[in-house]
Amino acid sequence: MSSKILIVDDEKPLVDIIKYNLEKEGYITFEAYDGEEAVKMAKEQNPDLIILDVMLPKMDGFTVLKTLRQSMTVPILMLTAKEEEVDKVLGLELGADDYITKPFSMRELIARVKANLRRVSFNGSEQNHIIRIKNLKIDILKYKVEKNNKEIELTSREFELLRFLVLNKGLVFSREALLEKVWGYEYFGDIRTVDVTIRRLREKIEDDPSNPKFIHTKRGVGYYFSDEKPI
Repeated sequence: MSSKILIVDDEKPLVDIIKYNLEKEGYITFEAYDGEEAVKMAKEQNPDLIILDVMLPKMDGFTVLKTLRQSMTVPILMLTAKEEEVDKVLGLELGADDYITKPFSMRELIARVKANLRRVSFNGSEQNHIIRIKNLKIDILKYKVEKNNKEIELTSREFELLRFLVLNKGLVFSREALLEKVWGYEYFGDIRTVDVTIRRLREKIEDDPSNPKFIHTKRGVGYYFSDEKPI
């Protein structure tokens, strides 16, 4: 079944171009031209991915993002006309999975859409699809994580990062390697994306994010998952 994508931008010519290129790739698209319409459309259509502009009438993109993250974990790709680091980091902090700066090529946009829709396929009959580590329970088939028997709301990107690290327990990965393995691209990425996502993940699964027991940093190298003493 084709993935459904919601495009949110108040520039209709840009929306038309994005829509044309996505539909050429076989995606089903929906459009919204202001923040309030975006929230309404997202809840009605339940898209597989949302392309969301920061500067929108009625409700800005950050507010839309924050609102949607209260009930949705769908991948959200932010569009911004600014190169300012604060905008990108704010979007990631609020739960965006990725961002792209205007002007951008359709080739780059399509690459990011594909990367964010990518899922690792697991056999539904696999016996070890539930992983229990101390007070964490991770269901790699249903995209669910529980801490102390209470479900934790993770974005799809946060879950993919956690799953990748857990399934490669004890192995240290550089930020660049994580961009390639989890985000799915090598040259479009920004390593700050990894740092912010790691920080958000720690805030959700760690008892003390400043003294993590699961997701560790190997200084000068990268990140790894372990429930044992840091290496």
